[in-house]
Amino acid sequence: MAAIVTAEGLGKSFARRGSTSPPVLDGLHLELEEGTVLALLGPNGAGKTTTVRILSTLLRPDAGRATVGGLDVVRDARRVREIISLTGQQVAVDDKLSGAENLTMMGRLAHLPRRVVRDRVAELLTAFDLADAASRHVGTWSGGMRRRLDLAAGLLTRPRVMFLDEPTTGLDPRSRQALWDVVRGVVADGTSVLLTTQYLEEADRLAQRVALVDGGRVVAEGTPARLKREVGEAGVELTFATPSDAARVAPALAATVDGARVRVATDGSVGHVRSVLSAVEAAGVAPEHWEVRAPSLDDVFLTLTGHAGTTGPGGQDRPATTTGVAA
Repeated sequence: MAAIVTAEGLGKSFARRGSTSPPVLDGLHLELEEGTVLALLGPNGAGKTTTVRILSTLLRPDAGRATVGGLDVVRDARRVREIISLTGQQVAVDDKLSGAENLTMMGRLAHLPRRVVRDRVAELLTAFDLADAASRHVGTWSGGMRRRLDLAAGLLTRPRVMFLDEPTTGLDPRSRQALWDVVRGVVADGTSVLLTTQYLEEADRLAQRVALVDGGRVVAEGTPARLKREVGEAGVELTFATPSDAARVAPALAATVDGARVRVATDGSVGHVRSVLSAVEAAGVAPEHWEVRAPSLDDVFLTLTGHAGTTGPGGQDRPATTTGVAA
């Protein structure tokens, strides 16, 4: 599948002259394949937002080259802007206007014909489940509704590429799920999406490929399933009342022990899980809790960056202080 967005060796520093602060981007490479979602994961300061700003023509890179739709983001910046949309971390709608007025204003600013604007606004308000509130001032809307309106504004011109910079930060679970459905629909209609997020579940649910960014570089890239496989196998995890109980059971299971917790590698089949539980029962020590646990993107994040992913809101890029695995 052809790449619609490419970045080759991007470098960017905001350090003052004479500063020893590391660059925000340090030779970053990535590709977004057409008609897919690529999720950029990484801690605060890893370079995610800076990458999006360069790809959307808002920043010039200090080094490297990037293209969108075959167009250079520096040399052909104006033409790039004609085929993209950007939804940033902050909702960019006017609270004093109604939902319909916000979209109409954005359509006119994009120089769309009046009839096209009218039809497209009606279409998007319906698609984003906002038609019933279309005439109300946006200042009276919920956060989830405002975020959906922000996304709708980005789709007025039917962009080939959408850049979504942590679009669900601060949303409740129901609003987040609704927005995920919107993104899936956008991709099904042919738009390619580059998504930055700190919600690991979000990347797992939406992205065909994930790029883990740390220290201004891509330290791992692939499908969510492949990245999780590379971190480790699935396992049956059993928690006992005491470490001594765990130690009694471990020899019969070829297990690893961590205090009162025992972990046994498994292929996840019913037969193997049953055999593990039977061996525990035969040892005469009942666990307080057990589960079959496969590696998650959180495990990938922790293994490759040395610190856990977050389920909280993100922040602006700043020079990173963590050290990742070389890309």
